[in-house]
Amino acid sequence: MHIHGLIEDSAALANLCARFANKPYICVDTEFMRENSYWPELCLIQIADDEEAAAIDPMGGIDMTPLLELMTNNEDVLKVFHAGGQDIEIVYNLTGKTPHPLFDTQVAAMALGQGEQIGYSNLVDTYLGITVDKGARFTDWSRRPLDKRQIDYAICDVTYLSEIFPKMLEKLRKTGRGAWLDQEMERLADPENYRNDPDQAWQRVRVSSRKPEVLGRLKALARWRELEAQGKDLPRGRIIKDETLADLAGTPPRKQVDLARIRGLSPPGAATISVAG
Repeated sequence: MHIHGLIEDSAALANLCARFANKPYICVDTEFMRENSYWPELCLIQIADDEEAAAIDPMGGIDMTPLLELMTNNEDVLKVFHAGGQDIEIVYNLTGKTPHPLFDTQVAAMALGQGEQIGYSNLVDTYLGITVDKGARFTDWSRRPLDKRQIDYAICDVTYLSEIFPKMLEKLRKTGRGAWLDQEMERLADPENYRNDPDQAWQRVRVSSRKPEVLGRLKALARWRELEAQGKDLPRGRIIKDETLADLAGTPPRKQVDLARIRGLSPPGAATISVAG
């Protein structure tokens, strides 16, 4: 397999995507940072087929249009991910669309009886007998320059996947579970899964009571938190933690001043919540 150097040039990316546009499938992975933000910061994209692979740097002003069009508008190329939910979310945030058609090897492994959430390292070991180097796992992918070890580590995620996918496909053909798998992949590709609708944010929070008044407060509080987190580009937990949100919904304070005493709620956050109703 030919491994390209880090692609930082728009023309090189366009040429790469033109070749991939004629392939039956491509394997895709991303590296991103979101520890300190609501929206994931895309730092690197890795892409491969059975002949070539590359890492693409989206942080230096490169025109990503050819790659995003390949991912979302080319119905002839299957996009292969492993546990691709967050990768798909990033593409959706950039385009308002999801990669399609897509194939997730973690879901396929479940259909093959290899566990509900098999990790990438275990998948590589199972199919290729290779132990994945995890040394660069905790890299700050937003820092530049990236060194060769970091880039090699990232590209391995798609080069191994390009070897695993055909093997997995052959096994799946023997199981007769293709129809179920197709339905599951379509469900994963549904853009509604990645829309981050503030009105649906309450469903992320576990609360013990199902009383209408508790759920009503939870819906209002979760919507407020989602809008605050989106607007300030902060993780939800930085605004207010799930546990605190559930406590407020179940046992709301009687007075505005009592909000300041709530553990896990910052003073600025308390100032924006009303105890009325």
